[in-house]
Amino acid sequence: MTLELLPEVDVATLRLGMSVGAAGELGFAPSDPEYGDAPGQVLCEHEESQTEFNLGFTKGVLADIHVYRFRVEGADVAVDLDGLDVRTPSEDLLERLEERGHTVEQHDDGVDTLPALHVILSNESSFEYPMDEVRGPVYFDYALVHLGGLRVSRGG
Repeated sequence: MTLELLPEVDVATLRLGMSVGAAGELGFAPSDPEYGDAPGQVLCEHEESQTEFNLGFTKGVLADIHVYRFRVEGADVAVDLDGLDVRTPSEDLLERLEERGHTVEQHDDGVDTLPALHVILSNESSFEYPMDEVRGPVYFDYALVHLGGLRVSRGG
């Protein structure tokens, strides 16, 4: 299964700008009622793809979608951005995105942005992921697609 990140549009069946009710009708509901989602944020699970999403709502409208596919290493799902698998080693992915004409802003704190696409990629979280020889994460562990006004958000 492939989940395509379409900047300023959608991820899979989730469309930026949709209402809380519309997201619920698509089967996206809190994955753990005990989790205590922050106001406007709903952690959801898509069973078929074994992917977690954090949906951010502003004034009742879906404003950002965090995709946490990488928590399940064996899941048979790819997350694509401009035809590139986000699971590509992060340095290679950023290089390939730049080759395609995208401006990439790299930050020392593990968060990289593609401002024109309203996409944030992060490789900083508290979860265990493959590390390189200097103990840095090999892959991004989440992607965020959002409506304009770039926000940097930390991974879980």
